[in-house]
Amino acid sequence: MEIKLKDVADLVGGNIIGDENVIIENIAKIEEAKKNDLTFLYHPSYEKYFSNTQASAILVKPDFPKSRTDITYIEVKSPNAAFLNIVNHFFKPEFRLTGIDDSAYIAPGVSVGNSTALGKNVVVSEGCKLGSNVKIFHNCVLLENVEIGDDTIIFPNVTIREGCKIGSRAIIHSGSVIGSDGFGYSPDANGVYHKIPQIGIVVLEDDVELGANVTVDRAALGATVIKKGTKLDNLVQIAHNVQVGENTVMSAQTGVSGSTKIGRNCILAGQVGVVGHIELADNVIVGAKSGVSKSLPKAGTYWGSPAKELKAALRLEGHVRNLPSYADKIKEMEKQIKELKELISTTIESKRNK
Repeated sequence: MEIKLKDVADLVGGNIIGDENVIIENIAKIEEAKKNDLTFLYHPSYEKYFSNTQASAILVKPDFPKSRTDITYIEVKSPNAAFLNIVNHFFKPEFRLTGIDDSAYIAPGVSVGNSTALGKNVVVSEGCKLGSNVKIFHNCVLLENVEIGDDTIIFPNVTIREGCKIGSRAIIHSGSVIGSDGFGYSPDANGVYHKIPQIGIVVLEDDVELGANVTVDRAALGATVIKKGTKLDNLVQIAHNVQVGENTVMSAQTGVSGSTKIGRNCILAGQVGVVGHIELADNVIVGAKSGVSKSLPKAGTYWGSPAKELKAALRLEGHVRNLPSYADKIKEMEKQIKELKELISTTIESKRNK
């Protein structure tokens, strides 16, 4: 691919400083860029790579010092946003899948929209409805009465259980399971666990994206709901009857227990664990490896196990890290107190003997 630098600058409203005749063939990280690559610099921590980058052009903020004359600059207000715009316009990958492979099975009466494509060994069971321009890659299985909205992409080896509903423009990555049974059991008097039938469904609304090996359990009753625009990273577990609000993001290995409600625009970092039957308000941020053991009723940043407001958690962590020095100080104080007691005792005894 060959792209004129002027076309790149026009796309992002940038100002070229240097050779506007540069041809861009690829886009790359600043530390890995080669000749005819375009890179970007948006964070001070990457400035150390600027002096040695081999990129032919770079996106920078207007106030960035232009100390090199062998590289062309494109000045933009936000290099990060401009970079994303360029990737989406010129370099966005196309997932090539057309037609319906001969090995795919489509049950009689299934509704299939225009331009929908099915890969090898895809199974679409009775009662399913597939929208237009859907792409379902190899070895995926849709059980009975699954609904898939327009322009949704489902990558290989995904299983969607019966009755689940997927919105439009959703993306589901390989290995994910939608609608597996919730973890519901009831012990009898002898301590034997009996399975509670999970007869609900899962609803993924429009523009939801699930990473690889995500599991979203079906509800015991009703629906487990992931609302519009939410993004879940690889290896996230969503339990039965959970509700996740719009435009919330969860990083890898986060787990949310049953019947919990997560608000809109929340951020749960990696390995966060959330207990069941609680609520998180809108705009809650939870730091990595935190354990959320009770409801968080107001917006804010939380961290720790159990999770606390960040300032309180950091103060507590500071004290924990200082425990060795605290212990030394306490020992010294105990020694001084002991010596003082001995001095007082000796003084009193001396006075008695006079």
